[in-house]
Amino acid sequence: MTEKQKMLNGQLYNALDKTLSAERRRARLLFQEINNLTEEDNHQRNKLLKELLGKTGKNFWIEPPFYCDYGYNIELGNKVFFNFNCCVLDVMPVKIGDHTLIGPNVQIYTATHPMDVKTRDSMLEYAKPITIGQSVWIGGGAIICPGVTIGNGVVIGAGAVVTKDIPDNVFAAGNPAKVIKAIDN
Repeated sequence: MTEKQKMLNGQLYNALDKTLSAERRRARLLFQEINNLTEEDNHQRNKLLKELLGKTGKNFWIEPPFYCDYGYNIELGNKVFFNFNCCVLDVMPVKIGDHTLIGPNVQIYTATHPMDVKTRDSMLEYAKPITIGQSVWIGGGAIICPGVTIGNGVVIGAGAVVTKDIPDNVFAAGNPAKVIKAIDN
């Protein structure tokens, strides 16, 4: 298997691989250009975002600055909004459902590292996909950890660290995030 195939299969892989390094560089050049465009250049920004991202629904909006690893592993539904200064480490797929609002400074991490020092010192890493449902609101400064699924109609409190799956129609907050109450949607 190539390092990219290993990466996309959730196996340990070498992130310094030439192909993966080139793909990350391409993404960085695109998001640097996106982040430097003025408000008058919204059409060009959206064109470049569609080039960067794997799949975009209708009427999505991403406020700059925005950062990601590859871009092609990010799938946005319709009417998705990212506020300022968000970072998505999309080593594996990140799927975000329709009508989802992502607050400022939100970090979404599929990338992770081995717990044991010997493997970690080998510079190998791996990832777990993230799925965020429809009509979700993720408050500013929240961190979504590898392998998490967030259900539909969820509100994640500002500053939450989401380490485990969150069911549909609840408010979750804290570090680690816990369900605080049900939401009558």
